[in-house]
Amino acid sequence: MKVLKFGGTSVGSVENMHNVKEIINDGDKKVVVLSAMSGTTNQLVSIAQDISAGKPNVAIDKINNLHETYFSTIDNLLNDALLNTDVKNYVSSVFELLVDCTNKEFSEALENQILAQGELLSTYMFNSYLRQEGISASLLPALNFMRIDAFKEPDIKYIKQHFKSVLNNTENSEVYITQGFICLDDEGGISNLQRGGSDYTATIIGAAIKAEEVQIWTDIDGMHNNDPRYVENTRAISNLSFEEAAELAYFGAKILHPQTVTPVRKDSIPVRLKNTMKPAAHGTLISKSTSENGIKAIAAKDNIIAIKIKSARMLQAHGFLKKVFEIFETYQTSIDMITTSEVAVSLTIDDDKNLDKILAELDKIALIEVDKNQSIVCLVGHSVVNHQDTYKLFQILQDVKIRMISYGGSNNNISLLIDSKDKINTLQKLNDYLFELVTL
Repeated sequence: MKVLKFGGTSVGSVENMHNVKEIINDGDKKVVVLSAMSGTTNQLVSIAQDISAGKPNVAIDKINNLHETYFSTIDNLLNDALLNTDVKNYVSSVFELLVDCTNKEFSEALENQILAQGELLSTYMFNSYLRQEGISASLLPALNFMRIDAFKEPDIKYIKQHFKSVLNNTENSEVYITQGFICLDDEGGISNLQRGGSDYTATIIGAAIKAEEVQIWTDIDGMHNNDPRYVENTRAISNLSFEEAAELAYFGAKILHPQTVTPVRKDSIPVRLKNTMKPAAHGTLISKSTSENGIKAIAAKDNIIAIKIKSARMLQAHGFLKKVFEIFETYQTSIDMITTSEVAVSLTIDDDKNLDKILAELDKIALIEVDKNQSIVCLVGHSVVNHQDTYKLFQILQDVKIRMISYGGSNNNISLLIDSKDKINTLQKLNDYLFELVTL
């Protein structure tokens, strides 16, 4: 059985839903994971923010507008009168719930409940559309089997057991529709896998059922060798290893949730990235196989904060670095890059939630310098640090001030820390020259 995930754009219009129907209607059994319709999650986030800010009337106006949008979509999608009425009744119940949320005290639990409605809406509507089109389809409610543990990691054992139970108690169908993104937490409350989490849902399910393949369908034809939002003439990469894809996703490739390949890597379940608008295109196949060496792709991660920790007296003292890392651990803040010299440690973080507290603790043991508005440019490829042409990347960056370099921590990754204002220029320079110099 395969697992196919379709993103918000793929189900963002009636025309695109028709495309998805054609893709999945091939006679094979499959699990289909859906995101919320494009724009819905952003609206739900905005509604939650209005409730948090004590603006219930503003939130209600947005809820009513979104309700009207869904009714319009239903009328264009469902010409079967009974299904049309049924879906409208369900959608109305969801929006009544959202209106009721405006009268409640705001909390994280309330916000999670609000954000979960997007996927519940899209799956109910699309499942009814498939039934209208004569396709055997059933809903598998994700909240009946998706759960994260106390560390916010997927509880694979629980998911595997409960998914099997839910599947066995569901009418035998060709297509099983479920929600991406949403899940339960370890206490049974509604939670989620963060933005882009539908990709993660798909590979978690893929790992749980030992899927033949997991397919991630978006509006772009695979993982590109550079960011097409900033660079012209990028191209899709036909093959990536799990390690290469994980590096690119973590360091900014927006097509994948950073944790997407983690669940399937152990069992070597391939992940294929495909374009809903161009289903015949090859896309990108992510597998255990490695192809040619050298730099294959570039990604950039923004909103990076660089911290230099200077201590001539203590840096080489036993336990000093341990104290530094314990501070970041205390405030649950991950470190992306790290370099050391005789008297200083430089490192980067991408989460400023506890920055002031971290700096206050560091200030007790060392002198601190902080640079905000930084970006990490990551160059990825199999055995990239050993490739004969890799040195050339430094030649073409003579005009870019590089704040830090991470080289050798991974054979598949070289990372450069630069000022964010130099990011686009850096990506363009690398694209113009590097891929002509390094054979891919």
